[in-house]
Amino acid sequence: MSIKGIAVLSDVHSNVFALDVVLSDIAERGIDTIVNLGDVLFGPIAPLETAERLMANPNIISIMGNCDRILLQEESESLTFQQVKPLLTSDHLEWIRTFRKTWVYEDILFCHGTPFSDEEYLLEEVIDSGAVGKSLSAVTQQLQSTPQDIIVCGHTHLPKSVQLPDGKLVINPGSVGFPAYFEDAPFPHVMESMSPHAKYAILWHTKHGWKVEQVSLPYDWEQASRIAEEKGRPDYGYAIRTGYAYIPAE
Repeated sequence: MSIKGIAVLSDVHSNVFALDVVLSDIAERGIDTIVNLGDVLFGPIAPLETAERLMANPNIISIMGNCDRILLQEESESLTFQQVKPLLTSDHLEWIRTFRKTWVYEDILFCHGTPFSDEEYLLEEVIDSGAVGKSLSAVTQQLQSTPQDIIVCGHTHLPKSVQLPDGKLVINPGSVGFPAYFEDAPFPHVMESMSPHAKYAILWHTKHGWKVEQVSLPYDWEQASRIAEEKGRPDYGYAIRTGYAYIPAE
């Protein structure tokens, strides 16, 4: 299999409005291979429509995210789970079960969080004061047993390309549909991309190696935000409209 370009999308979180502009941009560029790094339906906006778009596209290779895995559980205290799980049919759940833990193409490994976990951050760590960048030496050591030269991950919703001291490259395409969030574990912290745009990445094969293009697309985020708020989710609404996290009042 020879691939000229690979489109990488992650963390749609049911925002079909953002997904549609990303898929349209990918089609306009003539890219056939799409890797979805997971966390696709876990959100209040349009989980069924999001599933419909992705299930209908045979060119998408899907990786299991932590939120995809949660939807396969029978129960969860998560409000998002309680909003989304009752909508899903057995076909949706069977489709999620087909998601891979990782996918490798040539010297590139695709994963959701890290090559070893779908719920750990690769380039960041959480300390008692919040989320901070992990030291490059710590990332290098964590990836020491990973033979691939390029690791593409999602999960944090932050678009980044980071070159490690040993020459490995870590790429995060950012989030298609949920550009910021607040999390209270293991310590309260925020992840903020600081813009509401729909984000994804493209890896282009060149004679010198893989070229990385980070893409940010405008779309009707006001509509997506309004729907989230109408469904009782000001956290999603604020993040989608601004690119900054909604921090709940204590």
